[in-house]
Amino acid sequence: MDVPSPAELELETAMLPRDAFFGPAEQVPFEEAPGRIAAEMITPYPPGAPGVLPGEVLTRPVLDYLRSGLGAGMELPDPADSELTSVRVVARR
Repeated sequence: MDVPSPAELELETAMLPRDAFFGPAEQVPFEEAPGRIAAEMITPYPPGAPGVLPGEVLTRPVLDYLRSGLGAGMELPDPADSELTSVRVVARR
């Protein structure tokens, strides 16, 4: 499993979580998600701590970590696509 450095796990908050979660959103392919603002929470289990919160800017290291975790037996109970082939993000205006 690819584990990013602690600095790489810190995501930038670009908007309020409630605005990102309840606002206009779209499902995009995994490859198009880096740089976009998350519209859903993604919590790998184990450990059960959120890896991504709504309103945070998605990064390649975090997405790769989550996807590699799936291969290592983690579950992703929160996202719309639990296999992480796509990610729910804030719709572009």
